[in-house]
Amino acid sequence: MVIWLTGLSCSGKTTVGRLVHGLWKSEAANTVIVDGDEARRLFQLEKGDSLYTLDGRRMVAGRIHDLCAWCDRQGINVVCCTISLFDDLHRMNREVFSRYFEVFIDVPMEVLKKRDDKNLYGPALRGETKNVMGVDLPFAPPADPDMVVDNGADGIDLGAVAADILERARAS
Repeated sequence: MVIWLTGLSCSGKTTVGRLVHGLWKSEAANTVIVDGDEARRLFQLEKGDSLYTLDGRRMVAGRIHDLCAWCDRQGINVVCCTISLFDDLHRMNREVFSRYFEVFIDVPMEVLKKRDDKNLYGPALRGETKNVMGVDLPFAPPADPDMVVDNGADGIDLGAVAADILERARAS
């Protein structure tokens, strides 16, 4: 099964994904986590502004999809954490993966700007950088996620959120 966590940068995808992965792996050793930033490093796609354009992002998203599909075909559970802005890719995930559960981590832009640990939003909003999702590149929430997590408030029990995601995914 593939649990696909999507949302903008700094929404908490990787944090929640690591918690889901930890819970799942404690019960099923055949469980891996695929993180968008780590996949870029794995595929040596870290450098170059063109990788962050819509076309570049589509290419990277396709490779992440292929990696998850490869794991899925081998009976490996996957927790995938990626911005994943392409609805056609989400539809393809549903068609290709043996089981698929999509989670949208929703956080208002004002909160994302405050959490900006990657220093993406400030420079983009000042016009100093480009190709930032939700600023100069359009971002639309997924059309039909299986679950939406509101991660905009402080003090959310992300461990409980992770447990809920895993429980709902298994029941789907």
